[in-house]
Order: sequence, then structure tokens, then C-alpha cells
Amino acid sequence: MTRCGSRIPRRDFLRTGAAGALALPLLGPDGIRRALSPPMSRVALVRTSDRTRGVTEVLKLMDLSRAAGKQVVLKPNFNSADATPGSTHNDTLSQMVVELQEADARKVTLGESSGPPRTRSVMERKGTFDLAHDLGFEVVNFEELAENEWVHFKPPGTHWPEGFHIPRLVADSEYYAKTCCLKTHQYGGVFTMSLKLSVGITPKNIRGGMHRSPDMRRMIAELNRPRPADLILLDGIEAFTDGGPSHGTLKRGDVMIAGDDPIAVDAVGLAVLKDLGSNEAIMGRDIFEQEQIARAVEMGLGVSGPGGIEIVTGDAESAAYARRLEGILARG
Repeated sequence: MTRCGSRIPRRDFLRTGAAGALALPLLGPDGIRRALSPPMSRVALVRTSDRTRGVTEVLKLMDLSRAAGKQVVLKPNFNSADATPGSTHNDTLSQMVVELQEADARKVTLGESSGPPRTRSVMERKGTFDLAHDLGFEVVNFEELAENEWVHFKPPGTHWPEGFHIPRLVADSEYYAKTCCLKTHQYGGVFTMSLKLSVGITPKNIRGGMHRSPDMRRMIAELNRPRPADLILLDGIEAFTDGGPSHGTLKRGDVMIAGDDPIAVDAVGLAVLKDLGSNEAIMGRDIFEQEQIARAVEMGLGVSGPGGIEIVTGDAESAAYARRLEGILARG
């Protein structure tokens, strides 16, 4: 494994930060500089064209021990039933479930709300219920939740004047995992990866207004504040470099990415799109100037710049590609 180092989980870092600050005078000038340095966000990367192998190998570079004994809520990208990257590939989803089960997760529950198609129809077309039966996970259709199964959030200073709801299943989840695709978004989002995946945990009746708002990209980032993900897997085997989210210009990315920081994961994904050659909305703006990313940084949802991202790989081919992406990240 290359570039591998220890890292405090972000929630633990935030909890222990105040106590650590009390000890700063004891560390000396060099120690203080090191202590005040922000924690690196590790992003695992595997260069592959095989989804099953890619999921297994990239999750080997992650620490799944926190899933042990917990109920896992897994959010896929079922915006529609269109072929990947229009939606999550069944091979990616299946192997992610297997890896979580082998990490001793007590239970895996897939939760989703599609849009604009009906969620149940999308799941039926994708064979999700058969897959759930075969692999032993549960399926919850957020579109069918009762009113008391939603939790209202109204974080101060957001672009949601009335706040928004997310499923209680997600809000109270012991371990929250997400799997997204690599693609652009032609209807105002610019790109749709980890951050935008959270639109699928909102009630459908608020999404139209969000998509019409000039603050759409900031609102997308703000949906991630109530319940950050513990694990994010981005399937970049294929990518839409223009169009999206259901159909677009298709190119081979041949990469699988994982992390627990949505900013870092999306930033690396944007670097892949830049490497492939994408539309002007991607190529003509620095990665950390994208509004989804910039707003997420303002809220402290993850890394604040490319210098805080550590790409972790396990083989020479992946390491070489990681160095290429690091150059793109550094240039913006």
C-alpha cells in the first residue's frame, strides 16, 4: 500500500479538539504547528475496469471496522433505472453489501427515493428486490414513508428558509454508507457525485424548488449537514463527461474511489472528469471554486483544499494515476 498513514476519524477529531487545544502550550513551537495542522482526508483509489474487484480492493484500503455490529443504511444512486452511470450498477451495489456484511455489519438496509420516476418502479426495473432477497438486505422506499418517519432540520444560515426533512432512518443511522456515480449534471447541479446524492433523501415535493433556485448548488451541499456519511464509494468505471444525470457523453474512467469526506471524494472525482476532458462548467472552473464544494468547505464538511487530500493506493498502476490526479488537484 502506498501513501498510507493513520488518521483520526473526523468526528473523533472534532470531539477531542478542545481537549487538545489545552495542551498546546506544552508542545513547543514545532509541536504547536503540527498540532494545528488539519487532519488529512484519505481517499482510496483503485485503477480497474472490473467493478466487483474494484469495490473489494478499494474498500481494503478503508477502515470498515466501525461498521461491525451496527445497522448500516446504504444510499445508492437510483435517480432513474438508466444504465450506469445513470444509476448505480448492480455489481457495485452487490459487492458493497457483501463487503459490509463481511465487516460484520449487523444489518444492511438500502434506502432511496428516485426522481422524477417512481421509486418502486425504478427498483423493480433494476431488480433491487430480487437482489435484496439473494443477499439478505432490506429495502426502504423513502417515497412510501409515513409523515412521522421524517425528521425536520433547519440549520441556521442555510439557503433553505423553511428547512428540509430527511428520513429518520438516515438521521438515526448507526452507520451511513453511500455509493455514487461519476457524472456531470445538465440541470444546474454541474456535477452529481457524493454531495448531490443527498438530494435523494429529501421528500420529492421540495426538489423542484431547489432545482429552480439560483442557490441550487449551495442547497445541495447543505443537505449533507445533518448526517454526514461514514463511507462513500464512487464508481468511476464509466463516466458522463457532459449531459447527465441519466444520459450523457460516455467515457471510460476505469477507477474506483472511496473515502469518508464528501468534499475530498468529489474533488478527486472532479479531477478524474478534468483528466477525461469534460464540459466547460467542469473544465473552466477550479475544483474548490465549484459552488457545491465551496459551500461544503464553508460548513466544515471536510477538507478545505487540495493540500489536505491524501490519495491512498495499493498498486503501482493506481499510484501512477493518483500522482496524475494530484497534479490536476494542485492546478485546480
